[in-house]
Amino acid sequence: MKPEGDYLQSTWEQSVYPMADLMEIDIFLPKVSPQPHTNLAFEGYQYAKEKDRGNEYNERMLRAFFQEEKDIGNINILTKLADEIGVDEKEYREVLTIRRYKDAHEKALKHAYEANITAVPTFVIGATKLQGFVQRKRLNNS
Repeated sequence: MKPEGDYLQSTWEQSVYPMADLMEIDIFLPKVSPQPHTNLAFEGYQYAKEKDRGNEYNERMLRAFFQEEKDIGNINILTKLADEIGVDEKEYREVLTIRRYKDAHEKALKHAYEANITAVPTFVIGATKLQGFVQRKRLNNS
């Protein structure tokens, strides 16, 4: 998708920006066009998680894309970002190059599909599934 297209522009204006304002998060629709394929970034997460850096990795990737407009589909950019959070740069690049975590990422996607997860975030609490932005009050009542 291209950020200059009507779909992303209207979705961000109608949903994302109001939610970000409500949560006081500085975020904007990146101008990276077309939007990057993020398979490598997700595969890199599997590696970072294995190294106990998963949360830091996700935070850095989100900030890089949604606040700094970095192309997180580019292996050189991903490698630099991973290095910034203390992940071994050489090993990270190698696992992405050989696609060591491709199966792990595909397994996670399959699980999401089978669980009918269609929005981020999704909370499953007992038999209740809450998708998308959820007020704390609604979480407490589930």
